[in-house]
Amino acid sequence: MLEALSARLGAIFDRLANRGRLTESDVAEVLREVRVALLEADVALPVAKEFVARIKERAVGSDVLTSLTPAQSVIKLVYDELVEIMGGAAARLTYADAPPTVYVMVGLQGSGKTTQAAKIARRLKEQGRRSLLVAADVYRPAAIEQLKTLGKQIDLPVYDEGSGDPVAIAQHGVAEARRLGIPTVIVDTAGRLQIDERLMEELEQIKAAVRPTEILFVADAMTGQEAVGVAKTFNDRLGITGVVLTKMDGDARGGAALSIHRMTGAPIKFVGVGEKVDALEPFYPDRLAQRVLGMGDVLTLIEKTQSVYSEQQAIELHQKLRKSQFTLDDFLTQLRQVRKMGSMSEIMKMIPGLSKALPDVEIDERDVKKVEAIICSMSRRERERPEILNGSRRKRIPVGSGTQVSDVNRLLKQFEASRQMMKQLGGMKRGRLPKLPLGIGR
Repeated sequence: MLEALSARLGAIFDRLANRGRLTESDVAEVLREVRVALLEADVALPVAKEFVARIKERAVGSDVLTSLTPAQSVIKLVYDELVEIMGGAAARLTYADAPPTVYVMVGLQGSGKTTQAAKIARRLKEQGRRSLLVAADVYRPAAIEQLKTLGKQIDLPVYDEGSGDPVAIAQHGVAEARRLGIPTVIVDTAGRLQIDERLMEELEQIKAAVRPTEILFVADAMTGQEAVGVAKTFNDRLGITGVVLTKMDGDARGGAALSIHRMTGAPIKFVGVGEKVDALEPFYPDRLAQRVLGMGDVLTLIEKTQSVYSEQQAIELHQKLRKSQFTLDDFLTQLRQVRKMGSMSEIMKMIPGLSKALPDVEIDERDVKKVEAIICSMSRRERERPEILNGSRRKRIPVGSGTQVSDVNRLLKQFEASRQMMKQLGGMKRGRLPKLPLGIGR
């Protein structure tokens, strides 16, 4: 997400770093380029103009022009404004003082309301809050069945009446949750291919009937400025309290993320980063700003790591490293764990400085699968003792993995280099081991 903007800003700041001290005209020139970069990233024109004006005001009225590191000073101003324009601090869901808490999902057809309703319900379940999903979309074919299927996946109940009045269904769903003692209700409403008066009136009636704690607008990030305009219309009619941006992983421009809060006042609360029910992340303006400016995103990386590694796994890995017992089986296990965290390319972007240090490195997910296939084609003894892999064994393995002998040789060379490094780590005193996430080496 926001790859195009990140690349453009990076090029601008690299040129800026070579200029030494800046004049007022230098700042104006840089900000013109920043404005073009924002517009090319599909940021709404009023937002781009305000963004640049605020930075110019701060830059000219501060110590940037006399700073010994003017490029860093300008980057800091851009970072601060990026965070501010996306909402400042992360916004959380609010809960009703007296249950049930009611969330109403709204948006255009195809934006992903039904899937996002299930994703939010799953996330709340992980936090110990059970939800009742209410199928109030009686117009779209298979919408009710889709919600039921998702409900089974996350093991949560779905209330539906089939066809009928969506307003009454929403009311009855809230009453059912109250009867069952379920603390949260998530109402999936109908969308349209475009905004129409009948849709808005129906949503206004649902709002009046169930008095929702929050109205969450679901927007497809890939629709760019159109999503911003639609969000503004929904906000004017319903008073949305939060935004869920879907398909953020597929939008290289990202203009919606930078515009939608500024144009509506509603904070972005979640971003959808995939189709699976666990592909939903809280939205952190500061973390996204860091990634846009090539600063990485260490906190998200640590959270992803903790989601796939238990403390016990971390301890066991640490012991293997210390005793030089790291095998190809362990290597494969680590590879599979890392893949659960997302694509290797995305993980690289979260490590500060790595994208700039290795700008031309492209990690092909097919290469990762190739490594997995090679190791799986080895016998257990070969995985435990790679040193026995002589020429005939290295010729056999590609037959079973659909690879080449050169691929096997490359993997073994890389693994041996990794193992030698781990032997050095294992020989160090415990107190001198690097401090890694999850307590490894501490």
